[in-house]
Amino acid sequence: MITVYDASGKRLIPRTDSEIIGPSSVWIDLLNPSEDEDGILERALNVDVPTRSEMREIEASNRFYVEEGAVYMTAIVLHNSSLGVPMTSPITFILAGDRLITVRYAEPKAFGLYIARAGKGGNGCTTGAEVMIGLVEMLIEREADLIERVQDEVETMAPLVFGQKGTEQPSRNRRLDVLLRNVGKEGDVVARAQESAMSLHRLLLFAANAIRQSKGDPQVLARIDSASHDITSLMESLRFLSSRTTFLLEATLGMISTEQNQIIKLFSVMAVMLMPPTLVASIYGMNFKYMPELEWQYGYPIAIGLMCVAALIPFIYFRRKGWL
Repeated sequence: MITVYDASGKRLIPRTDSEIIGPSSVWIDLLNPSEDEDGILERALNVDVPTRSEMREIEASNRFYVEEGAVYMTAIVLHNSSLGVPMTSPITFILAGDRLITVRYAEPKAFGLYIARAGKGGNGCTTGAEVMIGLVEMLIEREADLIERVQDEVETMAPLVFGQKGTEQPSRNRRLDVLLRNVGKEGDVVARAQESAMSLHRLLLFAANAIRQSKGDPQVLARIDSASHDITSLMESLRFLSSRTTFLLEATLGMISTEQNQIIKLFSVMAVMLMPPTLVASIYGMNFKYMPELEWQYGYPIAIGLMCVAALIPFIYFRRKGWL
């Protein structure tokens, strides 16, 4: 689908009539475009619209380049951040003169929020560069909200990892299993956010260099510098969160390993405790013809008592050693 946005004063007016791209058309948004729609835009603006496979290339030369005067920039953007695990998708920004062309196969909420804000009169949307930086600022704002949510989740997990003493063993094991899954999920979110933040940071650096070379609007450059500082601070927060989630993940695995060792130690101690009674029972289970104890009146209770004492002595010894 192609949506054309015309600048009207300080507002953006959307329309779906992609055949008419006038002088006031500052933003052309391609959402899940077909080959026919790509051809329409290429003929109208004389630009090469990258395919979905081309957008997913990881080489920097395939994501950031200039071709026939148009600046191509592809960033990895988070979307569906309201879900448990947000997804990532590449979005290409093409600056062709005073127009911006976006090619995307996802619907980040930041785009809808920017469109609503620009429809009411946003912070400058008369050129493609202003629209691009406005979109990037909204993407950064949404990512900052996601990082704040992850920080809150991590802060609630730490006491649960280290503060479960006195909990019954089955309940404690279930809690550790749930914590392991939750910590792993948040770690995955942080990794995706780091990828997106680094990609947006590279986009801003390339865009600033291209606009400076073309002697573009100084106000746009100032907004790009401000957005670069914001994304840099987010990357620092993400590095801290990454180390924190890694620490919690290792701590949770360590707690699970400790619990397993405790269970194995208990079984080992019980096996050692039962060895002397087993020895006594095996002796009196021998089929010898002459065993004086078999003729004793109190032979059976003495044998039972001997087995109990043989089990009690190791138990007392282990307790004094602190092994139980």
